[in-house]
Amino acid sequence: MSQNKQDDKRQFEAESAQAEQPEVMDVDSSIDEIPTVEVEGDSIDESTESNEIETLKDLLQKKEEEVEKEKKEYLFLMAEFDNFRKRTLRERSELVKSASEKVLQGLLPILDDFERGIDATKDAADANAVREGMVLIYNKFLKYLSDNGVKPMETDGAEFDPDRHEAVAMVPADDATPKGKIKDTVQKGYTLNDKILRHAKVVVAQ
Repeated sequence: MSQNKQDDKRQFEAESAQAEQPEVMDVDSSIDEIPTVEVEGDSIDESTESNEIETLKDLLQKKEEEVEKEKKEYLFLMAEFDNFRKRTLRERSELVKSASEKVLQGLLPILDDFERGIDATKDAADANAVREGMVLIYNKFLKYLSDNGVKPMETDGAEFDPDRHEAVAMVPADDATPKGKIKDTVQKGYTLNDKILRHAKVVVAQ
C-alpha cells in the first residue's frame, strides 16, 4: 500500500472517532450556576420551643391562681360551716332549755291543786269528797300530758309487742285471754308523739 493511502485512512478514522464522541458538559460550571438557599432549621426549632415554654408557663400560672382561689373558697366554706354548727348547737340547747321550762311551768298549777287538796283533806270526814278531788287533779294532769303529746298505751287484751311492752310475768291462756294476748297491766306505758316514752309492764297469757 502506498504512503498516501495510509495517511488518508488514518485521517478518515480520526474524523469518524471525533464525530462519534458525545459532547461533554462542563459540570463544574453548571454546579456553580445553581442558586443556594440557606435553611435556618435550628433557629426555627429554638423559636417554637421557646413559644411552647412560655405557653406552658402561662398555663401553669393560671392553674396556680385557680387552685389558690379554690383554696380560699374552701377555707371560707369551712369557717361558715363551723359557725353554722356552733349556732345550731346553741339554738338546740336553748330550745331544750326553753321546752323544759315550759313543761315545768305547766306542772306548777297541778302541784298547786295537790297542795290545796292535801289541805282540804286534813279535816275531811267524807272519803268520797277526797276521792272526787283526787280524780279532778288526775284528769287535769292527764289532759296536760295529752296536750303535750304524751298519751297512755292501750294494753289490756292487746297483742303482746316486745317493741312496746315488757313482759314481767306469764300466765296460762284461757278463753278470756288467748295465747299471746296481754292479761294484765302492771305499769302503764306512754308514748310521746307516737314514740315510746316508757314501755308498758304487762302480764302475758302463754
